[in-house]
Amino acid sequence: MIISNFSRNAAKTMDTGTTERIIGQHEGTEKGPLLICLGGMHGNEPAGIQALEILFKLLEIEPETNPSFTFRGRLLGLRGNMRAISRKMRYLEKDLNRQWTPENINRVKSTPTAELRAEDLELKELITIIEKNIESYQPEKIVLLDLHTTTAYGGIFSIATDDPESVRIAVELHAPVVKGMLEGIRGTTLHYFNRENLHRPTVGVSFESGQHDEPLSVNRAIAAIINCMRTIGCVRSEHVENRHDSLLIEYSKNLPKVLELIMCHEIEPGDDFHMMPNYENFQKVRKGELLAHDRHGPIYAQADGRLLMPLYQQQGDDGFFLIRTVGVGEGMRE
Repeated sequence: MIISNFSRNAAKTMDTGTTERIIGQHEGTEKGPLLICLGGMHGNEPAGIQALEILFKLLEIEPETNPSFTFRGRLLGLRGNMRAISRKMRYLEKDLNRQWTPENINRVKSTPTAELRAEDLELKELITIIEKNIESYQPEKIVLLDLHTTTAYGGIFSIATDDPESVRIAVELHAPVVKGMLEGIRGTTLHYFNRENLHRPTVGVSFESGQHDEPLSVNRAIAAIINCMRTIGCVRSEHVENRHDSLLIEYSKNLPKVLELIMCHEIEPGDDFHMMPNYENFQKVRKGELLAHDRHGPIYAQADGRLLMPLYQQQGDDGFFLIRTVGVGEGMRE
C-alpha cells in the first residue's frame, strides 16, 4: 500500500478500544486468501491493536488517494484478550496464547457460555468469529498473523512453524526468523492454525514488533501487516512503498537472519522468578552466565547463544528463551 497519509504520530493518538472484538474487515472484489490478524492476544501488548486500527482506516481512504489500488481476499482484524486488554494485564487467569489446543477448543465450544470464565470465554468468542468467517468466505487458503510485543528491548523477530510457507512469509517481514520456538511451548495460535485443525490450507506466523510501550512498535506492526498482505497476494507489489521494507530492515540490520531454539526456561507456580536486569532480545550470553534467580537458586545459561524474551513483568510462564544463529544454507552456528 502507498498509504501516503500515514503519520508517525498516529500511533500515539489512536484509541485501542475494548468494546468490540472485531477491529475491522476488508474484502476485495477478487477472491483470495483469508488473512486473520490478531492483536492483543496478551492484554498488555496494545501495539498490534493500534496498528490494525490505523491500517483499516488507511484501507478505507487508499482508493481515493490511489485509484489503481485493488485488494484481493479478505482481511479480518481481531482483538485478542479483551478482558485483559481493559485491565492492561497479560491475562486474567491463564495465558490465552497457551490455550489453543484442539482438546481445549472442543471443551470451550461444548460448554455453555454462561459457565465459562475469563480466558475460556475469550477463546470461545474468538474461535466462533474465526469459524464463521471461514464458513462465510470459504477461502482456498487461511493465513494467520499474530502480532505481539515483548517486555525487553533489543530487536524485532518473526516466529515461523515448520511449514515452508510460514518460513517464506516470515522471511518477507524483514526480521530475524526464529525456528523451533513451538517445541519450547504449547497451545499457541501457531500450534492450532494448520490444515489438520481448520481442514483447508492454513499457515501461521507470529511477529514481535518491539517493546510493549515503544511508539515505533506500532509502526513496525503496520509495516509487517502490509508486507504480509503483499507476500500472500492481497495487494500488488507496486502498491507497497519501499519505506515499509526500510523500516523493518533498518531495525534488523545488525541481527542474525535465522535462529533456532536451544531451550526455554519454564516458570512453575511459586517459583518467584526474577530475571537479572538489563538484558535485551538477541543479547549474546555465554554458557554458565548468571541469567536469573528463583526459589531454587541461581539460573545459569546452559549454552552459548542469544537471549530472547527475558521476562520483566509479573505474569508469564516463560522466564526466557535461549537461541542460536543458524547460517543460511551452511548450518553454521555461533
